[in-house]
Amino acid sequence: MADYLPHTPAEIDEMLAFLGMDSLDQLFAHIPPAVRLSQGLDLPEGMSEPDVAALFTRYTSANQSKASEMTCFAGAGVYDHEVPAVVKMLAGRSEFVTAYTPYQPEVAQGVLQAIFEYQTLITRLSGLPIPNASLYDAATGLVEALNMAHGATTRQKMVISAGVHPHWREVAKTFARGTGHEIVEVALKDGVTDWGSVDASNAAAIVASYPNYLGVLEDMSGAKALAVANDALFVLGADPVAAGVLKTAGQWGADIFVGEGQPFGTPLAFGGPFLGLFACTSEQTRRLPGRIVGETLDSNGRRSFVTTLRAREQDIRREKATSNVCTNQTLMAVTAAIQLGWLGTQGLREVATRCAQGAHYLFDELVKIEGVRAVSTQPFFREFAVRIGHDASTVLLTMANDGVLGGVSVAALTGDPDPSLDGEVDEVLLVTVTERRTKEEIDRYVEVLRKAIGQ
Repeated sequence: MADYLPHTPAEIDEMLAFLGMDSLDQLFAHIPPAVRLSQGLDLPEGMSEPDVAALFTRYTSANQSKASEMTCFAGAGVYDHEVPAVVKMLAGRSEFVTAYTPYQPEVAQGVLQAIFEYQTLITRLSGLPIPNASLYDAATGLVEALNMAHGATTRQKMVISAGVHPHWREVAKTFARGTGHEIVEVALKDGVTDWGSVDASNAAAIVASYPNYLGVLEDMSGAKALAVANDALFVLGADPVAAGVLKTAGQWGADIFVGEGQPFGTPLAFGGPFLGLFACTSEQTRRLPGRIVGETLDSNGRRSFVTTLRAREQDIRREKATSNVCTNQTLMAVTAAIQLGWLGTQGLREVATRCAQGAHYLFDELVKIEGVRAVSTQPFFREFAVRIGHDASTVLLTMANDGVLGGVSVAALTGDPDPSLDGEVDEVLLVTVTERRTKEEIDRYVEVLRKAIGQ
């Protein structure tokens, strides 16, 4: 063990002499005895490499449970999309996995170019011209969008649809305690935001989601008109997979796009780390949070890449900065770029189409079951909410015993009773279908749900 300690006995003695102390015990005397390690670590004797490998094989064998055999129909912001082998192989290369923050372009051209390509792909997905080099996740991306809106308008009022993911809204409320933002939520009616019920005067931002957290595809023209009428920024949290077949945030007239990039190559991973997508109009460029990579020419006239617009970043602007973002999710962003590059325009369209077709097929089959009915009559993409006439959490546990992750309980998702949902919210189940689900798996889902609710 001594071979791995950072200080030699001579160095320790020299330090103690300088401090006028006799021992390490004297150095740490201010630490309460109850939390001080005095007897050493209770560790087993060392083992050979083959013995260690055998031990961990026994440990990992305990993980081979039904979880590895589950068929996933859960979503609610985190989706079981296919990650092609080529994406795993390329994104796992040491050049990306071990790359340091690329502030020194002379040694980071590869990573900088990868980020630049990622930004180019995000402009196409979002329909907006100025992307950043990623954020932590969509929820913190929404916070940055609100900060940007405040910086552009100097107003504190943020009008947010109840259709925005509950976790995003909770994160926004948490940050608002420190920033002073006033969060005004707009209720849903038949799964659609009731924009006519809100006073948006003096608002900095109008925030909507496409689709919303119940999977409903809302007409965003009402939100955009409200933003224009009140001289506010229109923030749209959009599903980037849906951009394969539906309008982009830019086509809806959004000033700021926020999205979750997890579907592009990042596994479920028990909830993270994920990838925050962010883009905005040219007018907001100098308020954009985080890093931007730009293209230029080096001293020899060759194409090269650098972090650009550095003067707007918080480590230079200090208290004048509108954001405190000082890093990003480079590895996940590069992974997303690889997957999007692998899919291409047609591939993304096929993924989105298969999701939509599978979801609509499952929905049509579920509403044939006695007692199961739709929460909303509105159109949806790959996710939908149904009432099942039974406690959703209990039904999900029963389905899990049959190897099916049947969805997400909306009551568990929202935490509190959702006034936007009429009736018993405990009976509302949010179901997702991705391109990974086959017709056979979908048909089995229907049978497993029938069994779980006693039919």
